Amino acid sequence: MWAASKPTIARNLEAQGLIVLFAVPWPPQGIFANQEINQIGDLKGLSWRVYNASTRRIAQMVEAHPVAIEAADLRKALATGLINALMTSAATGYDVKVWDWMGYFYDTQAWIPKNVTLMNKAAFEQLEKPMQDAVLRVAEAAEARGWLWSQDKTKWYTEQLAAQGMKVSPPSVALKTGLQKIGEKLTAEWLVRSGADGLAIIEAYRG
Repeated sequence: MWAASKPTIARNLEAQGLIVLFAVPWPPQGIFANQEINQIGDLKGLSWRVYNASTRRIAQMVEAHPVAIEAADLRKALATGLINALMTSAATGYDVKVWDWMGYFYDTQAWIPKNVTLMNKAAFEQLEKPMQDAVLRVAEAAEARGWLWSQDKTKWYTEQLAAQGMKVSPPSVALKTGLQKIGEKLTAEWLVRSGADGLAIIEAYRG
């Protein structure tokens, strides 16, 4: 997806005076819960942590109760029982010691957030050509290294959840199918908003 979307993202950011140097992914998003989640229907009625428009839309589609909680307040929300399900990475789950309150983690790999490193275009263009080339080479190496490190850390964080007694498992066939249907709806809605750029990205991804 990054390879498919990078040209469009780079073009739009360049119009704003920025150059994309490299992107590194966070660990994939999974579902934490204090009960077994075997199908989408099991999420109905649960207090579901939301932190942006997309997670709020997911809560709406699965008929969960959305509760807006920033990352800094997540541990407190867990401790007070404000939420009983959330979608986040194994890394965040590890950081907040989610096993103190929840026993299940479903490695759905729903999406993979990314950090993108940018540079001011005018500043880049002021560099001499050898320095520009050096910056781009270093950026390419950093991206390759970052993706490998992210994979290694994802494996480590997931193993730590299991080591703390959580039941870590892939989603059931029913849950995976339900999530795929939600993904299709979210994609369709995003395409309406993003127009031709969005369509080009999806076609490049699927092609």
